[in-house]
Amino acid sequence: MATIPFSSSFLSFFLFIISTLLFLSSSSSNKLGFAFAGREKIESNHLHHTHTLQVSSLLPSTTCGPSSKGPNRKASLKVVHKYGPCSQLDEDKAKTPTHAEILQQDEARVKSIHSRLSNKLAADTDALRVDSTIIPAKSGSVVGSGNYVVTIGLGTPKKDLTLIFDTGSDITWTQCVPCARSCYDQKEPIFNPSASKTYTNITCGSNQCSQLVSATGITPGCSASTCVYGIKYGDQSFSVGFFGKERLTLTPTDVFDNFLFGCGQNNKGLFGGSAGLLGLARDPLSLVQQTAPKYGRFFSYCLPSTSSATGHLTFGKGSGGASNSVKFTPLSKISDGTSFYGLDITGISVGGSRLAIAASVFSTSGSIIDSGTVITRLPPAAYTSLRTAFRQAMKQYPLTDALSILDTCYDLSKFDDVTFPKIEFLFSGGVNVELDEVGVFYAERISQVCLAFAGNGEASDVAIFGNVQQRRLEVVYDVAGGRVGFGAAGCS
Repeated sequence: MATIPFSSSFLSFFLFIISTLLFLSSSSSNKLGFAFAGREKIESNHLHHTHTLQVSSLLPSTTCGPSSKGPNRKASLKVVHKYGPCSQLDEDKAKTPTHAEILQQDEARVKSIHSRLSNKLAADTDALRVDSTIIPAKSGSVVGSGNYVVTIGLGTPKKDLTLIFDTGSDITWTQCVPCARSCYDQKEPIFNPSASKTYTNITCGSNQCSQLVSATGITPGCSASTCVYGIKYGDQSFSVGFFGKERLTLTPTDVFDNFLFGCGQNNKGLFGGSAGLLGLARDPLSLVQQTAPKYGRFFSYCLPSTSSATGHLTFGKGSGGASNSVKFTPLSKISDGTSFYGLDITGISVGGSRLAIAASVFSTSGSIIDSGTVITRLPPAAYTSLRTAFRQAMKQYPLTDALSILDTCYDLSKFDDVTFPKIEFLFSGGVNVELDEVGVFYAERISQVCLAFAGNGEASDVAIFGNVQQRRLEVVYDVAGGRVGFGAAGCS
């Protein structure tokens, strides 16, 4: 076979081509490497500002999973969702409200809060009656049908009672026999003051009786020299009865004599089988104020991640005080002269980016935190901005029908996992609070998983930081210090 002669110039040119190709290949690889590095950086940044959850975890379990976390302080009560498997009240499934009904009740509560804070209360033409005493009532107290309950002891001998705890209510009350007019169904035996060695009625002319005006918004009545309280909620639920004092037992080592409370003889409402309500607001008759000599007006709670888990309600600073991870923001002036705990929201971030919301949007409405409101309410402009950013980040998931007041809902039935942006609230004092991953959605079913926020009707309506957004956060109320704190992962 003949050979092809190579000239030295041709060989030189051939080697030049080979070296050029090798250089170009190397250069291309380096550029590709830089491209990969840039993409990895972007993906890492994206993951830092998102949560990923198994879709199945968005619905609660049918069995109770007690929290493995809790405070070291002794004065602590277990918190459970009143409709969950950890609650003793959840045995009658037929009486458990639907999610739509819960959200309707939530709307009633929010309207009553807005009414109360805007000083638009009007006299109600109805009247509340116990025995022969008639008490004129005003609508406008916050609805007493919150989600979370604790069990306390009352009387001597002690009787355990499961009460809704509520940071928006002042007076503590429970149903009492003989139920002169009516009592709703509750799980535990109704408290019998005549069977207790430590119960005493409060007299009509006493200073304690006159304190009911600020705690309930209603002038107390009088029946055979006994002070009669009445409280009516925005959803027309009510409790009326004798005002008394009794021994309160929170834990075996935390017992309080002469605790002032309402002994209800005429009660009606959506209280979910509980025995009444535990008031944690700021009036002198609230539990927080009545136990101030021991606890210094300091309490905290952690609401569980789902209705199948447990949290805690804890009183006092204890030996260590609040955890170092808790960040405090001052109570805002909007709550001055009210029972509520006010906050100054200064901004919201979604997926690591602060939303373009004017500071005046939040300052116009003002804000409070409330344990009994389920869904966080935002000024209309703030909610629109949040919804737009969230929908953009969730565009890979199909939207579905609204659930009551919730208009951003997704059908996740074809997905095993869901990735969604982190949401962070900014409060005065430079406090940034990232919502827990369980504090973003409200799920009716896997095919209807909704963003757990809603817009208020008017820009002037107060914003409310609700209990879905508080899930798993350690929420600390330093009432004496005029501040509220937030810490991460306070319970399961």
